[in-house]
Amino acid sequence: MLIAAGYDCETAREAGFGGMTNGKLLAQAELLFDVLVTIDRNIRHQQNLANRNIAILVLCVSSNDISDIEPLVPNAVRALKSIKPGQLVEIATNRSARR
Repeated sequence: MLIAAGYDCETAREAGFGGMTNGKLLAQAELLFDVLVTIDRNIRHQQNLANRNIAILVLCVSSNDISDIEPLVPNAVRALKSIKPGQLVEIATNRSARR
């Protein structure tokens, strides 16, 4: 869905990050990507996000099932146009995105 909007995307597994802890995954991801898209709502509490060179887009869904994620795609695409390195943006249904 993000690919259809013109974004290059890879899953963590496709990028070679499968099985990595969040800290190591973030360190590796920021070497290769501008934005990490995740459904881990606790990442802001589990990781020190200060001074990161990657933006984080959190999709607030109950599962990684495509039917849960699909309704968030339009707001996610809008967020991707303005998100900045070091910033975390949450996208959820039935409420506005929080910054």
